Amino acid sequence: MLDFFPSRTLTYYLAKLFIVRILAVLVMLVLVLLALDLLAETGDILAAPGNGQGEVLQYASLRAPQLAARFLPYSVLLATLITLVTLNQNSEVVAMKAAGLSAHQVLAPLLLTAALVSGLSFAFNERVVTRANATLAAWQAAEYGPIPAATSGAGKPRANIYLTDGQNILSAATMTGAGERIVLTGVTWYARGPGGIIREQVRAPRAAYAGPGWRMEQAVRFDVAGAVTERSAALVVGEGLSPERIMLQSVDADAQSFWELKHSIDAYEAAGRNTDEMRAKWWHRLAGPLSALLMPLLGSVAAFGLARSGQLFVRAIIGMALGFAYFVVDNAALAMGSFGGYPPLLAAWAPFLLFLLVGETVLIRTEE
Repeated sequence: MLDFFPSRTLTYYLAKLFIVRILAVLVMLVLVLLALDLLAETGDILAAPGNGQGEVLQYASLRAPQLAARFLPYSVLLATLITLVTLNQNSEVVAMKAAGLSAHQVLAPLLLTAALVSGLSFAFNERVVTRANATLAAWQAAEYGPIPAATSGAGKPRANIYLTDGQNILSAATMTGAGERIVLTGVTWYARGPGGIIREQVRAPRAAYAGPGWRMEQAVRFDVAGAVTERSAALVVGEGLSPERIMLQSVDADAQSFWELKHSIDAYEAAGRNTDEMRAKWWHRLAGPLSALLMPLLGSVAAFGLARSGQLFVRAIIGMALGFAYFVVDNAALAMGSFGGYPPLLAAWAPFLLFLLVGETVLIRTEE
């Protein structure tokens, strides 16, 4: 092995301790948060006709990957503190340093494990979390009722479509299909006059492309001025809305994979649309999983110093504060990048690089 790592036996021992604690903390957090989430959502799920225990379990299976992806970095931080504090209390860190290992060598197995966790986190986000996001968003838009079946080659359903056609507005709960095979469900059309005043409202359970316009089936039309309701077998609205525009408008960055999101960004740029928010999230797809790599470095302050000095608890608090400070700065920078306050690349990567330098500085000045 490289000189940067301790012996094979010690590397395996520290990595095993670390990964077991990461999994234990992650399972604990996901179970607690999922139980709280189910308390809030079970009533809405069971309110939909025909739903029962199977749908509650389905919701849990879709929500659990989201919680796991979101709280994995926190789990790595807490596992780092638990592991290092335990090693310090048992004088194992003192023994390793007495054997000639530097602080970086003591942390090397933890950093290697965290790097593997980062890679697995990226793959998990791409293969599982994005699909769960898309399915859950479409299911919630359908108020936990049946999700409309996608047509051939349609890809994932999309939720909460909102478009403007001049003064008028077209909204839909879900969208399936692609191109001229797009099907909208839970559709509402608002015809507005000067000043944005709504003249009429049309609701329909389903709408399909009519070339041009969108044919609303079983439409219910309400005339605001006359307070009159009319029913129609079919009604065409939104002739200025093309399928291409709907495909662009309905992009959900959290429901698309890394490469799908890159294609969406390219399409937005070709159409002259602003891409700051999408590009910030695209860069964060790489920077986000790498946050697990920072946690052993930020929490390393808890590993060193004599346990009997009475400052071990203070060191653990400092490590926790550094870790949570990173999450606060990272979320703030991503929010600033989403509305153009920061360049997207800077918004995604600046917090990572800043706290990498902070962690190295603290470690070198205190122990090396």
